[in-house]
Amino acid sequence: MFKKIQQLRIKYPFLKIIWNRYFLVVLFFIIWMLFLDNYSYLDHRLLNKEINELEANQKYYKEEITSDSIKIKKLQNPDMIEKYAREKYFMKKDSEDIYIIEFEDDLQNEESKKDFK
Repeated sequence: MFKKIQQLRIKYPFLKIIWNRYFLVVLFFIIWMLFLDNYSYLDHRLLNKEINELEANQKYYKEEITSDSIKIKKLQNPDMIEKYAREKYFMKKDSEDIYIIEFEDDLQNEESKKDFK
């Protein structure tokens, strides 16, 4: 077996480098660090993806907080509370009637959305 390896080393000089013990140790270390270690490259990639997702969520929620705080400031005014209730919840005064007008374009868009589902 050892003679065959020696013959292959002579025939193919790059095998001499591959069978070098330092090369094998470095190769083992690289494979260990990339795949088998607790702090492997693959684990770091997954953690970095999770960090990016969490940072995106943080940015989204900060934007939502600022928009909500602006809405809260606007709703300190009684006229704005009434306007918000009328637009969002279709509330009305006792002496009023509300008519919801739907246009043909809106109806066609709703029917086409139903067809796709």
